[in-house]
Amino acid sequence: MSLRSILGRSSRVKKASSKSAGAKQASPSKRRSAPSQPAGGEEDEEDDFFDDKLDDCGLVKALATDMNLRDTAQAIQYIRSHMFTPMPQQAGGMNSTRIAEVLNYRKNLPPIVTISHIQTLLSSPSTVEREIAQLAQSGFIRKIVVARRGDIGETLILSSDLDTLIDNVSTIPATAKDNFKAYLRNTPNTQCVHRSALSEHDVDSLFRAGFLTAHHAGFVTHSSLSDTMNTFSRPEDRTSLVSLETVSRQPTGSLGTVGGAGAVYAAGGSGGGPGPLSLPANVTELRLAIPGNGAFLKLVSSALQHLVALLGKSRYREAPEGLLRDRWDGAIARDEIRRAAKRSRGEFAGILPGQTRKWKQFYGLSFDWVLQEAVGSGLVEVFETRSVGRGIRTL
Repeated sequence: MSLRSILGRSSRVKKASSKSAGAKQASPSKRRSAPSQPAGGEEDEEDDFFDDKLDDCGLVKALATDMNLRDTAQAIQYIRSHMFTPMPQQAGGMNSTRIAEVLNYRKNLPPIVTISHIQTLLSSPSTVEREIAQLAQSGFIRKIVVARRGDIGETLILSSDLDTLIDNVSTIPATAKDNFKAYLRNTPNTQCVHRSALSEHDVDSLFRAGFLTAHHAGFVTHSSLSDTMNTFSRPEDRTSLVSLETVSRQPTGSLGTVGGAGAVYAAGGSGGGPGPLSLPANVTELRLAIPGNGAFLKLVSSALQHLVALLGKSRYREAPEGLLRDRWDGAIARDEIRRAAKRSRGEFAGILPGQTRKWKQFYGLSFDWVLQEAVGSGLVEVFETRSVGRGIRTL
């Protein structure tokens, strides 16, 4: 047998053609995806520069950077003052109408904070719980709970701020304001208000203003939640009165098979009343509420979902804090010096802050505020890496 038959028909080493070599060189790597441009004008790159997991050197116990935070009252003021970033002074990409819309939205949000957010700033959650109970008993703060919303539904508001909100509503009579504030001072820990505690006219005006919501005392009402709220609700709150699991256990022909007597109201209807703001006649207890709490919950829940989605772009669903902050801001911090030089020459400066999701959807919500809220809700955790600063990963 000849050597040529052993080596094959051709023993020469063939050189790769320029066409195949160019195609191989132009093929993207497995770890980097091609950048895309979404509808909002914000870059959506993978930006995953790490082939391995980040080094975990221990969890961060408290996220507060201000060492002057000592108690719950200071934490409430700190959270409220650091919720939004300041408006861009120049080249913000927003006209006067949009700027007014953002400022009015911030102004109309209720001055409330979540209890889980306070616990992330202070080192001892049990101490925070005891202090909240003491402050609530003394009447300094008021606890407002929105059912079926999980941790983001348990909020606190200063009693002075609540009195200010009541006084600023012109549709409530003066006598109803005084009676309601007196009732709140006499019952500092209550969440429900019996209908007979106030006059019918006072209850109707407070209900229309949004300080009271209906609460059916005969049974537990579980309204169907949206996908956004369902993410942060507890497992026992995710069924509704008209779900198959509930109605299958009800007797045939009873009201339970169609959700019960309060199914229409629990689903967002008027419960048979003359209008959407009328109080149903079968409601005997009312729950305390804050006007604008729905807008607050919608903003927080959508921001938390977006933060988790940004972490999902990484391979191991974790990223350094600096990289995640850059993603939240819409990657406008890249090449800041080059963009500043372009702006000075009057050239196009790339993506402006007003074109990013941070300002178009979240009205300039601060990254640090959202991160603290996500840690308090149990969605992410922060750990030390000792090489690239703090790392963040989803749970």
